Amino acid sequence: MAIEIEAARGVGAYVRNINLAQIESRDVEQLRSALGEYGVLFFRDQNLSPEQHITLAESFGKININRFFTAVDGYPSIAQVLKEPSHQKNVGRFWHTDHSYDQIPALGSILVARELPSKGGDTVFRNMATAYETLPDEMKQRILPLKALHSSRYVFGAEAYTDNDLQGRLGNTELATQDAIHPLVIQHPISKKSVLYVNPQFTVGIEGLDKAEGDELLESLYAHAMQEQFEHRFQWRDGSVVFWDNRASWHQALNDYPGERRLMHRITVEGCELEAATVSWVDFFKHEEKSPVDFMKFDRTEEPQIRDI
Repeated sequence: MAIEIEAARGVGAYVRNINLAQIESRDVEQLRSALGEYGVLFFRDQNLSPEQHITLAESFGKININRFFTAVDGYPSIAQVLKEPSHQKNVGRFWHTDHSYDQIPALGSILVARELPSKGGDTVFRNMATAYETLPDEMKQRILPLKALHSSRYVFGAEAYTDNDLQGRLGNTELATQDAIHPLVIQHPISKKSVLYVNPQFTVGIEGLDKAEGDELLESLYAHAMQEQFEHRFQWRDGSVVFWDNRASWHQALNDYPGERRLMHRITVEGCELEAATVSWVDFFKHEEKSPVDFMKFDRTEEPQIRDI
């Protein structure tokens, strides 16, 4: 039976007629292409052992061993994402994209539901390709040549731990020394779409702008990205698996199940170096009359690259 892929509202797609525990090479390539196109893949009714979870992740690339999350006992490549009934805070409660602070950010993560609360605990995703696509042309022109600064220091560093609630779940604060500079708008490695690549948790500034101007620009971009049209809220069930692409989406874990336990297993797959998005003739001319001379004047500080169309 052929794999069925149905686009979700806002971002992502639901994938049916597949057993992730027995994935084949042709399935991997189809899912990789779908991941690039939709940004997030949602699966139901799966039954993955930890070993099968690892095999699935390795089908898409080398596993990234997380520096900060507690690992699952006996499985150092699987990060434990846990909230006990006694915990007030959950992990991942702010909008973010994983590993943007790394020089080579991770491709994405495969999250498997192990124990779920009776209600709540959904994960919300946002489409950062559509977020960029729907920006005003003037904003696109402004941000295309810019680069953003990302850091792990303010989330996983010692200053981030103001109480004991996250102890035992996150650690190794001394390892939170990662700083990276990435294009503010990237060309997605799979889909080749232009994607807005900043996020509220790990992006700390914009290269070449002072803090006030950089913060103002980032807040404007975040407000745009928070529109409901870019959002999909995924409700977890037993047997649910989600594979998201860090280069195409944001996510946020909701903390709306006080006094209950939620346990997830996450494996992160290594990615590749990110490249800046490029300007095409179609992008430049589609909205108003412009001449080739105008195109060459599009940005005088950093000459745009022209891609074939």
